[in-house]
Amino acid sequence: MSVGSNIDVVRSAYESFGSGNIPGLLETMSDDIKWTVPDIENASFSGPRQGKDALTEFFKLLAEEEDITRFEPLEFIAQDEKVVVIGETAATVRATGNSYETDWVHVMHLRDGRIAEFQEFFDTAAATRAFQKAATAS
Repeated sequence: MSVGSNIDVVRSAYESFGSGNIPGLLETMSDDIKWTVPDIENASFSGPRQGKDALTEFFKLLAEEEDITRFEPLEFIAQDEKVVVIGETAATVRATGNSYETDWVHVMHLRDGRIAEFQEFFDTAAATRAFQKAATAS
């Protein structure tokens, strides 16, 4: 596929996520998708996953644990089968009521017109703080 077509696939994935269309989002991905999100303490959706079933669980847990108030892909950069997206997000952790904001970078590798690998980079310290419950005095 051309670089422009790869960007179109990735844009379609973000549009589906933004509208809450998770089945549409999953259609942009290969069946054996390798999905890597950094580990965040107390966030069950974090960490690596593989395959669409695991990704379905990821999005379910993400929706249960965070209220994403802003998710904005700002720039799409492509070379060959790789698309890099730079963006920003803001979210509130439902269990703690704590919010955080972070810039992020998503790196995707496409194969046969589908996203085959996804890796996310963001401020994990901010997310970890938001997932921490306040210490209680005993």
